Amino acid sequence: MKPKKTTYFKGRILSGVYACKGILILLKKERNIQVQFVIAILVTVMGFYYHITPVEWSLQLLSIGLVIGLEAFNTALEEMANFIQPTYHEYIKKIKDIAAAAVLFAAIVAFVVGVLIYYPYLFT
Repeated sequence: MKPKKTTYFKGRILSGVYACKGILILLKKERNIQVQFVIAILVTVMGFYYHITPVEWSLQLLSIGLVIGLEAFNTALEEMANFIQPTYHEYIKKIKDIAAAAVLFAAIVAFVVGVLIYYPYLFT
């Protein structure tokens, strides 16, 4: 059966709806995203409290987006890998480990950005 043809505008709205559903799935089911989301809220509150500069806001928001975005991509990749290969396979494990490493790199950079932003506010 052929899928229904949608207008460009309706297609964009549907894309947004599907993306929001994905966000809800991540927030309900994925522990790492939940922790990262709480950290994102905490540093956002800190940003308002300490009146960080627009450049600091930019770096902080980019770091938050990078970590959460990569975590979402990592989760999608793991779900797809588990669907394709439900039993243990060394190559699938390697792929998952590499994707997790990308999240770890982003988290380390985000932590360093956070230290660079908040150290002067907290310790001077």
